[in-house]
Amino acid sequence: MRKLIIVGVVVVGALALVAAALAGGGYGGYGDDSSGTQSTQSTSSTSAAGSETYSFKATLTRGAEVPKPKGAPATAGGSFVAKSVEAGSKVTIRWTLKFHGLSGKAVAAHIHTGKVGVSGPVVVPLCGPCKATSSGSAKITSTIENALEHGKAYVNVHTVKNAAGEIRGQVKLTGK
Repeated sequence: MRKLIIVGVVVVGALALVAAALAGGGYGGYGDDSSGTQSTQSTSSTSAAGSETYSFKATLTRGAEVPKPKGAPATAGGSFVAKSVEAGSKVTIRWTLKFHGLSGKAVAAHIHTGKVGVSGPVVVPLCGPCKATSSGSAKITSTIENALEHGKAYVNVHTVKNAAGEIRGQVKLTGK
C-alpha cells in the first residue's frame, strides 16, 4: 500500500507538470496552503496515547541543488522545519518553508527522497506556487517518515528559470 501511495503522488505530480507545461506555466496545480499553521522545532515526545513526535530541519542553498541551477543568485537560500507525529499507523507532518533571493517566483516546492547529491522522486508536494513563507501539513507514510529520519530526503524549491530546482537542502532529524 505504501508503494502505491508513493507512486500515486509521483504520478499526480507528473500529471500536474504536464498540465502546467501545456498551459504555458512551470510547475503548479498543488495549491497553496497558507493556513498559517506554524511548525516549530522541539524534541520528540511520547504521549500516553502512544504517539511519537520527530523534528526535522533543512538549510536550502543553490550549491546543494542537483543539477546545478543556472543563473541562481548567490543570495538564494531558505530553511525548512517540520514536525511529524505518529499516532498508531498514521503519520502527519506539519512544516514551514522560508526562502529568499530566488531568480524569480517559486512555482513549486517538494520533499523528495534521495541522498545528498542525488535527485529523487517527489514524495510530498509542499506548495505551488509558493510564498516566501509557506506552511502546511500532510499525511505521510511511515516509509517517507523513515526516509526523513535517516537523511534520505531533501526539500527543494523550483522556479521558472530552474524548473528542476533552484535551492535544495537535505532533511536532518533534530529531535526524537
